Amino acid sequence: MPDTTPTLTIAELESAADAAAFRTLNEAWIQQYFTLEDEDRAILGDPTGRIVEPGGAVFVARLDDEVIGCIGIMPVGERVFELVKMAVSPAHQGHGTGRRLIAAALDRARALGAQRIALESNSSLASAVHLYEAFGFRHLEHDEIAPSPYVRADVHMVLDLA
Repeated sequence: MPDTTPTLTIAELESAADAAAFRTLNEAWIQQYFTLEDEDRAILGDPTGRIVEPGGAVFVARLDDEVIGCIGIMPVGERVFELVKMAVSPAHQGHGTGRRLIAAALDRARALGAQRIALESNSSLASAVHLYEAFGFRHLEHDEIAPSPYVRADVHMVLDLA
């Protein structure tokens, strides 16, 4: 009997359909918990121009042909990247997709010579914050936090790679 188990793959953003899924997945979770902000609109409206072309990467998680998750790494300084716009479809959460997306993003950041990965989140997203902690991200002290374009950002974390 043939194996009909869906296959999860992680791949780089490669089409307009991938970019549309990136936007849709992120807008859904942001609007569920918060308000879409100007910086969200800018990045989600042009992931290639805002993330990929400056030297970052966007990854999508596909279950067979359906995009069910995404993440980006965006250069923000000398050998510093920010982990941005991680989203996993609610129907597919809790199955390791976020973990695989983060691993792919960190692998790429290392390959690009990153020494540090930063991220911003919100304390109400406890599962995401816990996942970042499991990868070794540490919470920044108050005096280490730079201004954020996001009103919702009350969690600031970094992972030193070097």
